[in-house]
Order: sequence, then structure tokens, then C-alpha cells
Amino acid sequence: MELAWLEDFIALAEQGGFIRAAQARHVTQPAFSRRIRAMEQWVGVPLFERSSQGATLTPAGEHVLSSIQDAAVRLYRIRDDAREFAGTAAKSLQFAATHSLSFTFFPRWIRQVGGGAPIQAVRLLSDSMAECERMLLHGQAQFLLSHRHPEVPPLLPAGQFISTPVGTDTLVPLMGSDAEFDGDIQTLPYLAYTRESGLGRIVEHHLRHKAEYLHLQPSFSSHLAAVLTSVALENKGVAWLPASLTEQERADGRLIRALDESWDIPLHIHLARPVAPLPPYAEAFWREVSKAGEGGF
Repeated sequence: MELAWLEDFIALAEQGGFIRAAQARHVTQPAFSRRIRAMEQWVGVPLFERSSQGATLTPAGEHVLSSIQDAAVRLYRIRDDAREFAGTAAKSLQFAATHSLSFTFFPRWIRQVGGGAPIQAVRLLSDSMAECERMLLHGQAQFLLSHRHPEVPPLLPAGQFISTPVGTDTLVPLMGSDAEFDGDIQTLPYLAYTRESGLGRIVEHHLRHKAEYLHLQPSFSSHLAAVLTSVALENKGVAWLPASLTEQERADGRLIRALDESWDIPLHIHLARPVAPLPPYAEAFWREVSKAGEGGF
């Protein structure tokens, strides 16, 4: 059994297809398929059902998924603990943060809260929500900073992670100041998030009861709020954008409200971490941050 096999198993379970999973793992599909077969041979039973539509977990695969996810995290933690004990690991806090929070919120926030922890460096990995969740799950980051909505839980295994609120934000329907939009929702040129975006999950869930929203056809899509902001500034449509990310553009009048406040989506900003113990310096940082919030998903 190899750690790479566990990561391959998790990637295939998440992606549902060999091509996408191999791309996510940065290996060729034949090599990826061989490693999955090797793991199934080691276990002694099939873990995936193959079909033309992709790959789905067998009952045995479903049964061991959470255990494999937990085992991968723990193995990474053992490695980090050993390196720290040997003095070869830098005492750095490792964050995965979504792009929309990396640009403006994170720099200000870490300056405010980082002074209380005995750290030498901060490492920030910025990506989509789906990729940030994967990095936290695979032990490549100690913390995940992301937007949260109480009705849209993160795609993380239940019971293995906790979180605490560290801020608030709002998704506001905005457009460029020179955009031509008469207020008729049916003709709204809609700039949408893709499925891998955490903000996209929230927008879709929160507005699912609004019949007008359900009829919208995206004219442009991206998983990056910064990209949608740029397109909106070019007067190409309306996007639900974080107030924290667009503070300057709204203050300058370059972005203006397209719909009234009933269309706003209030958000929390959460910091998540594994339930399993972190290195002492990371635990010290967590204690400082969680003083003002209550942990738990």
C-alpha cells in the first residue's frame, strides 16, 4: 500500500472519472488506472464500477471512503510531526484560501491575528473552493479560509473538520456603471460562477426559490470572482460579487448595484481545520483565532 494510492482513490471518488482524476493528480491516465487497479488488488475487492459515464464507488468503496480520507490526512500529519521533531520543518502556517478572499481579506486579517502565534512564515495557497477543500483534505494545508453560508455545507467529510467564523461578507449583484440594463430580470446579462466555485454553490442554493433567477442563461462563466469582476467592469453583465473584493470599485462608482437589496446574499467567512491535532505553533494560532468564534460545521 502506498500513500499515492490513497490519494488516487480519493481523487477518483471526487472526480467520478479517470480522465479528470488523472488530470487532478498530474499523471497520465494509463498510469493512474494502473495504480487504482493495484490498490483494488491489494484490498482484494473492486472499489469502483467502471462505465462509459465514468467511475462510481462500489458498496465496498463507499464503506472505506471516509477511512481512507482520514488515513491520508493522518499520514501527512505523521510526516509533518517527524520533520518538526527533527528540526527540518519551518514553523509556517499553511493556508488554503479561495481566490476571492486571497486578494483583500486575507492580507488584512492575517496582520491582525498573526501576531499572537510563534510563527516564522505564512504560506498561502490560493485556488478554487474545490481545490482548497482537496488541499485541506489531503493535508497540504493546515487551514482553509473560505466563504460560508449556513445552508450550504462544505464538501468535506463529516466529523473530520471543524471551523470558526472570522468575518462577514455579502454577495451583491453588481454591474459596470455604463452597463445597459433596464431592470428586467429576464433580460439580465448574467455572469455566473462555475460548479467548482464555492460562491457558485451558494448563489445557486440561495436563489433557487426565485423563479426569475432560475430562467437566467449565463452569458459568461468562471470559477473566479476576480474574473467576473473584470467582466462586469467591462459592462458585459451582472454578477454576484463579494463586497470585500469590490470595495474600491464600488467606492469609485465603477461598479453599481444592479438589483435591490432583496437579492443580496449574506455570508460568513470561516477558518476550517482538521479535528486531528496540528503542530503546536498551529494549535497556538488556532486558539487565538477561535477565541472570538465557536467551532463546528
